[in-house]
Amino acid sequence: MEFKSINPYNGEQVGQYKTLSEVELSEKLNKSKSTFKSWRKTPLVERAGLMIKAGQVLRDNIEEYAKMITLEMGKPISESRSEINKCAWVCDYYAENASVFLQDEVIETDATKSFVRHEPIGAVLAIMPWNFPFWQVFRYAAPTLIAGNTGLLKHASNVFGCAKQIEEVFTKAGFPEGVFQNLIVHHDVTEKIIAHDAVQAVTLTGSEAAGSAVAAIAGKYIKKTVLELGGNNAFIVWEDADIDKAVQTAVMARMLNCGQSCIAAKRFILLEGIYDEFVSKFTDAVSKMVPNDPLLEETQVGPLARLDLADQLQSQVRKSIAQGAKLLLGGNQTGCYHAPTILGDVTSDMPAFKEETFGPLAAMIRAENIAEAFRLSEDSKYGLGVTICTTDIEKVLAMTSEISDGAFFINELVKSDPRLPFGGTKYSGYGRELAKDGIMEFVNRKTIYVK
Repeated sequence: MEFKSINPYNGEQVGQYKTLSEVELSEKLNKSKSTFKSWRKTPLVERAGLMIKAGQVLRDNIEEYAKMITLEMGKPISESRSEINKCAWVCDYYAENASVFLQDEVIETDATKSFVRHEPIGAVLAIMPWNFPFWQVFRYAAPTLIAGNTGLLKHASNVFGCAKQIEEVFTKAGFPEGVFQNLIVHHDVTEKIIAHDAVQAVTLTGSEAAGSAVAAIAGKYIKKTVLELGGNNAFIVWEDADIDKAVQTAVMARMLNCGQSCIAAKRFILLEGIYDEFVSKFTDAVSKMVPNDPLLEETQVGPLARLDLADQLQSQVRKSIAQGAKLLLGGNQTGCYHAPTILGDVTSDMPAFKEETFGPLAAMIRAENIAEAFRLSEDSKYGLGVTICTTDIEKVLAMTSEISDGAFFINELVKSDPRLPFGGTKYSGYGRELAKDGIMEFVNRKTIYVK
């Protein structure tokens, strides 16, 4: 079987990739297991040095890697460069901090000495999506590999060119053969991979359906999982907010990567007193965004990554309008391109409110007061993050427990940062990536007791 990578902007083929045979897959899995035995004993300072080199390889080849992202999934080239730079940052971050994160944790007991030691567990399988094809991989790979584990990547089939380049980054940086391997396989061999005794854990970023299926398989074989799934983030604007700044933040929060992000702001919950002003200014700002070939520097809006994604978004728009939402901007689709779209007077029974909208669709929702705004925010099966725009910082800090999401951002869009733990609640998954939490997910916290 062969996979074809297609440019969503013009329909041209970017690459073609042959599926691994059963023998080739088995060899890679066995290689991961055998390499782990030596890699885990490589001094941490050497592993950190190699990770620093990986970050440098990313920076040295930023144009090549950014272009592949843009060609395969349509992201504007300026955003693709930012993604590569962020990957280099996470490599540097763990190289600089792993020794502190992984040091022995002394705990006073009645023992002569007792402490927790952090040891690697083996191969960690990553099942990754197409929307941030480099970043999603590196935010797992940097902490996982530096901890002494080996990595296996099953990437989304429409970004296998990116997957190939990611493996090359580690090779060029000098990582031993087998420490990080890219698997060109169909999802129907997922269970075979997870069942292999080399694989000790699985991390997945993707849809709730994919997460549920993979978690069920991993549970069958008693393998740990970390799931980062969908999101339907609320962006709440209080009446005392600086509206101009809130609009500027909101446009970035919704339209970055053409809205194809689990942590994008999707539901804009606006208090009555500022609803009209916010909607007017937001609509004006979005209407000025430049759509074009994503390889052009001035492009701000590119195509969605696949035709089926654009079709699905168009269906959500049409159904919401049929239920009474007002079309304020956009609404049209041409192939993979879906125009930035704004719907007004969205209510909780509409797809634009209930469902994750993975594209440039902003739903405007009225709230009578702060209590109702929080209630509407919580009215979702997802729980990744929320943004609150207000000038009353003390008041909003006292209300963080009103939201059950994994992140609570004040006057800023929800975003991932290597220094902060990242993850969600409810149907948005479980476990945490990044910061110290991210490296702790795939180590054995071994209790040592001396009498």
